[in-house]
Amino acid sequence: MASIEFRPAQDAEVAGVIALWEACGLTRPWNDPDKDIAFARSGPASDLLVMVDNKTVIASVMVGHDGHRGIVYYVATHPDFRRQGLGAAAMRAAESWLTERGVWKLNLLVRAENEAVRSFYEKLGYEVEPRLCMARKLIPEPSE
Repeated sequence: MASIEFRPAQDAEVAGVIALWEACGLTRPWNDPDKDIAFARSGPASDLLVMVDNKTVIASVMVGHDGHRGIVYYVATHPDFRRQGLGAAAMRAAESWLTERGVWKLNLLVRAENEAVRSFYEKLGYEVEPRLCMARKLIPEPSE
């Protein structure tokens, strides 16, 4: 594996990113990954960063901000490349991306049942804050 370096994804890598997310169990039927990727790459407030080894996408992080706080999604490391520091490197890349844009805080959403991921983020210095996350769908999904 070459040096750990994240960069914005290229059009030709989108299928590889989706394959990575599927291999990592990150996709959900109600979230179209093509749509998520296109939306993240469509403006200056978000992007999809990848690490590529021999033309294969082996790690990703989707990063963005709302002008106040940053957030990441789809932090993924290919199962064959785990335990090599790529997840931590993905988070550092996202943090750098946000810092370069003047964003001073990063929020994470982790599924409550995902204890392994929670432990990973805690080791990186993230902590649970006493907040209630609420949501409302503004655009119904096509199947609804």
